[in-house]
Amino acid sequence: MTLTKRYVLRLFISLKYITANVVDRNNGRIVATSSSVEQSIKKSLECGRSCNAKAATIVGEVLAMRLKVDGLNEGQGRGIHVNVAKEIEKKGFKNQTKVWAIVNALKNHGVKLVLDDQDDSNNSWPSHS
Repeated sequence: MTLTKRYVLRLFISLKYITANVVDRNNGRIVATSSSVEQSIKKSLECGRSCNAKAATIVGEVLAMRLKVDGLNEGQGRGIHVNVAKEIEKKGFKNQTKVWAIVNALKNHGVKLVLDDQDDSNNSWPSHS
């Protein structure tokens, strides 16, 4: 029996840094990553002592580009799963804007996302930017 890979978005947000990973749940490997600590991204940001939603958007855009290059932006046809409510809960309410900035950047750059915490009958995409 062949297992279908299921990709999941995982976020790591602190006051200074933002990292977004797409993880293959079948083997626990990170298949794509983007972070504000990368020199190429860091140079384009004006984070100073903290990273904001603009930095989160750039991290999301870079991750989307990397997923496209690797042919993973469709999550093998099943999409990349993300539980926004869980990510916000882990990061704290004040980081809600950063979480949504990453999610919206991915969506806006052609990454097929599946919101695990949304009712499937609701086809509208929440706008929290």
